[in-house]
Amino acid sequence: MCLLPIGGLLNGLILYFGYRNGDKNKKDSVIAAVHEQSGIMPYKTIALKPIAAIITLASGGSAGKEGPCSHIGGTLASWFGHVIRLSPELQKRLVACGVSAGFASVFGTPIAGAIYGIEVLTIGRIRHDFIFPAVIAGVTSFEISKLWGITYDYYPIHLSEQFSNSLFIKILLIGMICGLISWLLIELFELVRRTFSMIQKRFHIWPPLMPFIGGLILSILILIIPADYFGLSLSIMDDALSGERVSYFGWLWKIILVSITLGSGFYGGIVTPQFVIGAMVGNIFAHILGINPVLGAAVGMVSVVASASNTPIAAIFMGFELFGSLTGIYVVGACITAYITIGHRSVYPDQMVAYPKSLWMRLVPGIALENEKIHVSYTLLKRIKRWQNHQKRINVYLKRPKKL
Repeated sequence: MCLLPIGGLLNGLILYFGYRNGDKNKKDSVIAAVHEQSGIMPYKTIALKPIAAIITLASGGSAGKEGPCSHIGGTLASWFGHVIRLSPELQKRLVACGVSAGFASVFGTPIAGAIYGIEVLTIGRIRHDFIFPAVIAGVTSFEISKLWGITYDYYPIHLSEQFSNSLFIKILLIGMICGLISWLLIELFELVRRTFSMIQKRFHIWPPLMPFIGGLILSILILIIPADYFGLSLSIMDDALSGERVSYFGWLWKIILVSITLGSGFYGGIVTPQFVIGAMVGNIFAHILGINPVLGAAVGMVSVVASASNTPIAAIFMGFELFGSLTGIYVVGACITAYITIGHRSVYPDQMVAYPKSLWMRLVPGIALENEKIHVSYTLLKRIKRWQNHQKRINVYLKRPKKL
């Protein structure tokens, strides 16, 4: 129980003093580096973020390991591009490739990693000129990781090659549920983050103490929530993917722990928690709907990534790489359904929005999601108004006294 507050304090001190004397206008986000900073990232990120992430996970914080790897890849790429004096456009491309390489090396999914590093940058648009170098970076990183002895887990699923309409409809339902669960994850995470920020400003608390307070809260929650939900929780994900029954409230415990860990100021990745949450939700509803829980956990896992990160194409490739080609049509259906269901929400608020997810939505392209104001289109509003007027006329007609 003591490790979490200590880990929180160390996180706070490392990030506070590490970035205190840096350029305030230069963010350490790879998305901001590509869109706002011409591919330039603070070079100290390569040391600070991995150390902070190791402390978070070692102390029991609920986060992922892919965040520091993507930061390492993006920062190294930014540094190398600066050394060889690349143009700003090539510098941006190199940073995206660094993210792809980091993602691919963590999960053992070279193609999904390559696409993720590009797709995560913008909602509604993929830079096709980034794809080839990103694939080269992802595959190279993956192969070098294997040469160093890193092993990866894959979960091939054996299904009938004959398409099932009823199974597909149930999978779409799981995708829809995963989209709603992703929405809850984002909203709770943002609520916790805003609450801690408000408390810090209201009581003038020294910033490094905020993750320490988060660690104290997490230590208290150990008395209520099973210890398996702290840290990476990969054992729970493996249980879900093997078809074993998991706790009906496990996904909620994980969302709460992730929100407090990252929202209070601990540093870590947020994709691995999406895997765990998605696998649990898919497993639970597969049992309820009477379908193969292994398939349910698989599509749930990639559906939450597709929706929470707004990366449906990368999630689809991940499904193929982790679970085999026989799951293909079901993975595609679940990922696209979850992506549409969540609407314009993301675990990455600095994602740029190029096009809305629906013809019925209107927005200004090229603005970060956190600053974007998305409205219902005028055409849809007119149709709703017309339908409402039609309903009023029907009600008036029905209320007229009938002649005998």
